[in-house]
Amino acid sequence: MSGIVGVVSNSDCKETLFYATDYHSHLGTQFAGLAVWGSALVKRIHDIQWAQFKSKFYNEMLLLSGDKGIGVISAKDPQPIVINSRHGHFAICTNGFIENAQSLAKELLDEGESFSDSYDSQINTAELVAKLINKKESIPDGIGYMFSRISGSCSLLILTKDGIWAARDRFGYTPLVLGSRNGELAIVSESSAFLNLGFNVQKVLAPGEIVFVSNSGVKEVRAPGGSNQICAFLWIYTGFPASSYEGINVEVVRERCGRFLARNDDVRADLAAGIPDSGTTHAIGYAMESGIPFRRPLVKYTPGFDRSYTPPVQQTRDLIAKMKLLAIREIIDGKRIVLCDDSIVRGTQLKNFTMQKVWKCGAKEVHLRIACPPLMFPCRFNFSTRAASELATRRAIRTLEGVELEDVSAYLDEGNQKYAKMVNWIARELGVTSLKYQKLEDMIAAIGLPTESICLYCWTGKCP
Repeated sequence: MSGIVGVVSNSDCKETLFYATDYHSHLGTQFAGLAVWGSALVKRIHDIQWAQFKSKFYNEMLLLSGDKGIGVISAKDPQPIVINSRHGHFAICTNGFIENAQSLAKELLDEGESFSDSYDSQINTAELVAKLINKKESIPDGIGYMFSRISGSCSLLILTKDGIWAARDRFGYTPLVLGSRNGELAIVSESSAFLNLGFNVQKVLAPGEIVFVSNSGVKEVRAPGGSNQICAFLWIYTGFPASSYEGINVEVVRERCGRFLARNDDVRADLAAGIPDSGTTHAIGYAMESGIPFRRPLVKYTPGFDRSYTPPVQQTRDLIAKMKLLAIREIIDGKRIVLCDDSIVRGTQLKNFTMQKVWKCGAKEVHLRIACPPLMFPCRFNFSTRAASELATRRAIRTLEGVELEDVSAYLDEGNQKYAKMVNWIARELGVTSLKYQKLEDMIAAIGLPTESICLYCWTGKCP
C-alpha cells in the first residue's frame, strides 16, 4: 500500500502538500516524492528507508513553489515520475499493484516503447501506467484503457499545468477522498490527513470515478463504473486509526474486532495487551468486552522505527521488529497475558523477536488472539505478500501434508479438523500458550459493510 496526495491551492500549495503527504508516512517505507507546478514542473524523490519524510523533504519544501502539486509515500517504486507525452508534460503517482505488469511491459517494448525509470531491474509501475494512458487521445480515455488492461488495482493522480486528474481504482480496492478548505482542494488516500489541516471531506471518490481538480473547482469526468471491493485489511492493519473508509472509522472497527475476539474466548488472564501499534486497539476492545484489565507490557519506540510489515526485504523487517518494541518486565513477570495482534503474515517477527521478549521477561502464559482470520493467499491488489510460501499458514500446511497443496479449502473452514491442526502447528512454532483467530463473519460484522463490498481475497482466495 502506498499513499498519494494532490493539492490545488489559490496560493502556494507547498505547505499543505508537505504536511498532507507526511500524514501518509505509515503507508510506505521505501520512497517518497513531491512534484509541484509553478513556473515549471519540479519533482523531488528521496529514499526514506532509514529516514523520515520530514527530515528528507523539509528543506526541499522551502525551495518548491506552485499552486498545485502531488505527493506520494511509496511502498515500492520511486514516485512521482515526470512524463513528456502527447498529453503534454505531466507528473504521475499511483497506489496499488499491477499483477500483469511484466506482460504489459513486454507488450509495450515489442511495440517499440522504452522504459527509463526502472528500479532494481523492475519496471516502475507509475511509468507503465503513464505509457498505457498515453495510448489514447485523452487522459480520461487513457485511464479507462489502463483500467481495462491491468489485472490488480491502480488509483492515481496526474499533475498537469491546468490541474490534477484523480482516478480511483475501478473496483475501489484503495481509497481516494476529496476535501476542501477555504477554496483550496485536496485529494488524499487517508482522510486522517485532513483533520489537523482543517479540510472538510467533500466526497469519497467511487470505484472507477475520474475527476479533474483545478482552481475552477471539481469536475466529474467519468462516472463511477465498478463495484466496490475495498480492502478489508485497511481497517484491520494498514489504515491510520483516525481515518475512515466508506464512512467507517478504523479505530472503531478495531475496537469491535477486539470485542468479537473476547466474546468467542474463555481464557483466564491477568491482563489484555496489544502488539503496537495496530494491535493495541484490538486489545482495548478485547479488554472492554472481557473485563480483563488492559495494560501495556510492550511499547513501541517511536518515531525512529517504521512498521516491520511493509519493507520488502526480510533483513530490514527483522531489524525493525527487533528494535522497535520494548518489553516492560515489571508488567510481564508472572502474568497470564492475552496478547492481541492484527494478523500473522509470515510469523517470523512474532516468533524470533516479540515472543522471545515476552517470555524472557517472565510471562507465565501468553494467549495470542488475532483480529482477522488466517491469511491464506498472497495479495493480488496491493504490494504486500507476494508468494504463498511466505505465509505462516502455508508453512504449516506444507509441514502437515508433506507437500505443497494447491487446494487448501479444507484449511479455510474453522470447523474442520485440518484448520485446528494448522492453528495448533502455528501456535507451537510461535511458542505461545494458545492461539485463536477471528472468525471471518465476525471480522465482516466488525467492519460493517456487506460482504460483497469488501475484498476478502487474502482469507478466501476468491476474487470479487
